[in-house]
Amino acid sequence: MLNLLNSEHDTLTQEIVALAEQLMACPSVSPNDAGCQHIIRDFLTPLGFQIETMQFEDTTNLWATRGQGESVFCFAGHTDVVPPGDLSQWQTDPFQPTHKAGYLYGRGAADMKGSLAAMLIATKHFVSQHPNHQDILSFLITSDEEGDYVNGTVKVIDTLKKRGERLTWAVVGEPTSSDQLGDVIKIGRRGSLTGHLTIFGTQGHVAYPHLANNPIHLAAPALAELVQTTWDHGNRFFPATSLQIVNLQSGSGATNVIPSQCVASFNFRYASEVTHEQLQQRVAAILDQHQLQYDLKWHLSGAPFLTSSGKLLEATTAAVQTVTGHRPRLETTGGTSDGRFIAPTGAEVIELGPVNATIHQVNERVAVKDLTQLALCYQKILERLLIC
Repeated sequence: MLNLLNSEHDTLTQEIVALAEQLMACPSVSPNDAGCQHIIRDFLTPLGFQIETMQFEDTTNLWATRGQGESVFCFAGHTDVVPPGDLSQWQTDPFQPTHKAGYLYGRGAADMKGSLAAMLIATKHFVSQHPNHQDILSFLITSDEEGDYVNGTVKVIDTLKKRGERLTWAVVGEPTSSDQLGDVIKIGRRGSLTGHLTIFGTQGHVAYPHLANNPIHLAAPALAELVQTTWDHGNRFFPATSLQIVNLQSGSGATNVIPSQCVASFNFRYASEVTHEQLQQRVAAILDQHQLQYDLKWHLSGAPFLTSSGKLLEATTAAVQTVTGHRPRLETTGGTSDGRFIAPTGAEVIELGPVNATIHQVNERVAVKDLTQLALCYQKILERLLIC
């Protein structure tokens, strides 16, 4: 019996690795899909999925569904990757998957082609064992998550809403694990709000400051107050809101000219304790108190979302415990994800994927054993939600 189990485990690993290698060999730097979704379409079609390609400008999206019912389970992810960077720093070609000491190396290994392969193989085994599963099993895959994210998941969700289709549960395959597979499940993400601030002064000669008004000097006290302000104290799920100044520009390049304006960009990563409207109002109030002449433009990348309870979280926690033997931590840390576009529909959204230690780095890698465990987690989630 043990030999049989080992044999099945080895076969599962081989399937996942082979599919991951296929996907990783595609140079799909965002928003170029580079053929990844053709591979996914050809994999899902024989399993009985109905495939729809949604092309929005430079972005390719795939929407695939199987089954019938009121509830819809969705595996969500992306085929695009960040640029490989300095190729001389890579030990191997970033788009030629390579094995070394139990790891699979290459761009997208952890973020997130390994997760896609685990999702697909888990689905194959689930469907073969439960061809008449209840409800709808779906995939939402985009090629625009690492880039501008304007023609990807957000537009697919908008299209589905217009057609009266909605998701019930969504598992996003982002690399959430910290030290070992499944030690962290992301149950939400902070909101992201960016402000682009221009403070106006009066240009002049540095030798005649009384005839000018230096916008850098004007900006400094206001920016200092923004940085020192406590926006909230967070809550049990979210850390306190933080503001970081990410860009500061001024001057003409000359050393004897007081500039006419100072431009600062700053970003909020904010908790569910505040809204983006409240943050905007408080920033404007601080700037007004300093009696500045300014222009302020805002860009909302996404509001915070949270899945603190429900069937999906219960199923995911139980699956991770069964497969890995440890209970995962529930966190909302890290950057944004496409979950922010899915959650506003009312869907329960969690994120579960491999260790994120090397994502966006040279020599990105994922442990092969982790991909196998991840596929088993995904399959057990399906079994808990789509079987009566």
